[in-house]
Amino acid sequence: MKKAFTLLFLLVIFSSHSQNSESAFDPGEWLKFRMHYGFLNASYATLHVKSAVVDDVPVYHVVGRGETTGFASVFFKVDDTYESYFGKEDGKPYKFIRKINEGGYTKDIEINFDHKEEKAVLNDKKHNKKYNFELQDSIQDLISAFYYLRNNYEPSELVIGEAVNLKMLYDDDGIFNFRLKYLGTEVLKTKFGKVECFKFRPLVQSGRVFKEQESLSLWVSADDNRIPVRIQANLSVGAIKADLDGYNGLKHQFKIIMD
Repeated sequence: MKKAFTLLFLLVIFSSHSQNSESAFDPGEWLKFRMHYGFLNASYATLHVKSAVVDDVPVYHVVGRGETTGFASVFFKVDDTYESYFGKEDGKPYKFIRKINEGGYTKDIEINFDHKEEKAVLNDKKHNKKYNFELQDSIQDLISAFYYLRNNYEPSELVIGEAVNLKMLYDDDGIFNFRLKYLGTEVLKTKFGKVECFKFRPLVQSGRVFKEQESLSLWVSADDNRIPVRIQANLSVGAIKADLDGYNGLKHQFKIIMD
C-alpha cells in the first residue's frame, strides 16, 4: 500500500505550452483532499500557494502536506511534506524539497535548479550524497508540474486520446518523461454538487502496485481554476481514491452544475 499511497499523493500535488495571460491560481489558494483505501478514510493531503523570492526572482511557494489519520495511521503512518518554488512569470522551478516518513521509510531531498548554468543539483541529505543533472526543455519538479499544466494547456486544443508530455525531476532516479492522456469530459457527483471535469489518464508502469499501465484516472475541473476533483487508482489489490474535500482562496469561481 505504501508505494500506491505515495504515487497517488504525488498526483494530487500533478499539448500546448504557450503561457496563458491569465493565471489559474493566486497566492492564498488552499486545497484539501481526502483519500480512501477501500472502506478506510486513509489520509488527508493539502496544497497551499504562497509568495516568495529566490535569487531576486518572484516565485510561487507551494507547500504540500500529506498524513494518515484515524485507524489507517495505526498500521500505516504517513507524514509527508513537499515544497516547490517556481517562477511567477514562466513557471520554471528553482527549488524543490521532499521530506517524507512513510511507515519508517524516509527521504530528505532538496533540488536546486540553476537555469543560467542549465543544471540541477540534488542533495540527498539522508545519505549525504549529491547528484548533478543537465536541465532539459520544460523541466519541472513534482509540484511545479501540476501548476505549470494548470496554466499552460488550452482546453480547446486538447484532443481525446492524445497526451500532454512533460519532463520531471524529483528524485535521484533522474529525469523522466511524464505523460497525461486526455480522455474527454465527464460530470462528477461531489460533496459540493455536480462538477464538469476534464478526464485524464496518467500513464504509469504496470507491475506489483498497479494492475496495468492505465490504472490511474484524474479528473480536473473544467472551469478556469483547473483543480483536481478526483483521482482514482486500481491497484493489484483493491483501489485507492482521493476526492477534493475543501478549498479556499480560489482565483476563479468554482462552477457547480445546478439541476
